[in-house]
Amino acid sequence: MNIYQLFKASLIEPKKQAAVRIMTIGKIMQFIFVFITLLTVVSFIEWITGLGNSSSGIDGLVEFVEEIEWLLYPFAFIFLFVSTTIYHFVKISFFAFIALVILNGRKRRGEYRHVWRTTALSVTFPTFIAFVLSFFDFGFSVTLATSLLTILYLYLAIGYYPKKPATKKV
Repeated sequence: MNIYQLFKASLIEPKKQAAVRIMTIGKIMQFIFVFITLLTVVSFIEWITGLGNSSSGIDGLVEFVEEIEWLLYPFAFIFLFVSTTIYHFVKISFFAFIALVILNGRKRRGEYRHVWRTTALSVTFPTFIAFVLSFFDFGFSVTLATSLLTILYLYLAIGYYPKKPATKKV
């Protein structure tokens, strides 16, 4: 699967989200980093345009930033990329633990590495929604809604995992 197919699967195809459990981790990492890069670029552009508009009462600071912006922007972009990457990986790992609980509760076969790959795709659409809604002031309700949406995506995808074999009673 290419990056576009993975993105499409992350939006509307829980069966394919479950199927990525057998893909190589390199392809999943490539997808994650492309997604993080896109989020970082858009956030950085928003930060740059917002910085120029916020000169209402801090003219001296804005003047200083304009003098060193050639130095400030690369460091800001790198910091934004690294912090977004760390946040995204922690979020995927946290939801993968929740998915492991769902996996065992639904009596499906799988390991943490399998649900981690599935979770990497399942958090894409809720993260995109949270990113878009971050431009508005909805507060904590966005976080709660996107978390529940991620868990719903995981629940649906785990339904396509193979069932555990029945244990024989002696």
